[in-house]
Amino acid sequence: MEHTKGMTRGRSLFLASVSAAVMAACEEPAELALPTPDQVQASYEYGGDLSSEIRGNVAVITVVQSSAQLRRGGTLWAKVGPYIFLFSEETHNLFETYPGLAGVRVVTRVQSGPEVASALLARDGMSGVQWRRGLNIAGRARRDGSTSLTLLESLIRWGEDHTEFEYNPRYTSRR
Repeated sequence: MEHTKGMTRGRSLFLASVSAAVMAACEEPAELALPTPDQVQASYEYGGDLSSEIRGNVAVITVVQSSAQLRRGGTLWAKVGPYIFLFSEETHNLFETYPGLAGVRVVTRVQSGPEVASALLARDGMSGVQWRRGLNIAGRARRDGSTSLTLLESLIRWGEDHTEFEYNPRYTSRR
């Protein structure tokens, strides 16, 4: 009889430990936490209209680009919009702070109008060296792009090489 009690006690301990392991596996580990939309939005400094949401494990940032800017800058400004935000310290910090974040997508659109461009940067889309290079390219484009259009072109090429992107042909086809 004593042997049976030991088996029952052993089985109970085993089942309790399995139950605890299953419950722990069901909880989201803190290291995989995602930012809230408010935290994402607060990360970016932008004087214009910017909103954010979390879709699955991707932060989606929507930025309104002025129609006047698109008229003046044409195809170049339509394409560069998402990359100005993606290749930034803000995006890099989001990836560093929230390891559960799989990607950041930036969508540009005109006020009350259609999408202009969209680009998705995956967490593993760039190595550390590539991040430094991307930050350098984007920083120069932000600082001097309005006077040196080749800097904007360089950022667009970099973005197209490191993201999944889509452009609205209404704004990006040459006329």
